[in-house]
Amino acid sequence: MSEFDKRQKGFEKKHVMDEEKKFKIESRRNKYIGEWVSDILNYNEDQKKNYIQEVIKADFKEAGDQDVFRKLKEDLKSKNIPDEEIRKKMDELNEKAKTDFS
Repeated sequence: MSEFDKRQKGFEKKHVMDEEKKFKIESRRNKYIGEWVSDILNYNEDQKKNYIQEVIKADFKEAGDQDVFRKLKEDLKSKNIPDEEIRKKMDELNEKAKTDFS
């Protein structure tokens, strides 16, 4: 195996590891977001578990965070929580999730 091939394999391996870490961070963030919204909506433990799974699944609809944001916005519309607060909380919980994996 040439030096170039070894370097290429190394970069590919790093890319896979980076993508896996990104996925774990996003999933953890979605868990935290689900907990946050569940508390606002006064869900019991079973409802909370189900809601967290709904948020995690919502993230698979399209690339990026917009799908999760739309779900949260819809679910919180009766609570009159501004978009900016939802986005700020998403960012805050993303940073918390990053620290979980650093």
